[in-house]
Amino acid sequence: MGQSHRTQKVADRIKVVVAQLLESRVKDPRLGFVTVTDARVTGDLQHASIFYTVLGDEAQRESTAAALESAKGMIRSALGHDLGVRVTPSVEFFADGLPESTVALDALLEEVRLRDAEVIALRAKASFAGESDPYRAPTEKSARDFEK
Repeated sequence: MGQSHRTQKVADRIKVVVAQLLESRVKDPRLGFVTVTDARVTGDLQHASIFYTVLGDEAQRESTAAALESAKGMIRSALGHDLGVRVTPSVEFFADGLPESTVALDALLEEVRLRDAEVIALRAKASFAGESDPYRAPTEKSARDFEK
């Protein structure tokens, strides 16, 4: 079942608020260049899953994950003040697999391009298996048979 209109609005607001908090209030030096890509909220607004990407290598991703984990309480408190809902949702951060998926897709597209180039090269050298025209041309006798 899909998300209701209200949960979608809350998720969108959480995404904006968390992005603003990471930019302005979280001063952890371990925090890398983070982009909040998505936020999802359960139907009862009790739990929020926040997806993010980090520009950099694996060490920067790990340090950013540690920084987000340590700032989780402050982020949840700020969300409670900003959202104005009865129960402030618990917050979980998940590294988004989008960059890895993009790299894998680019590799597959490059492989397809190389195989297409191979097919074009083979087609240029190809010749007919039989005659150039595989269909039989009507003979005079068979043409006279049809006229009767």
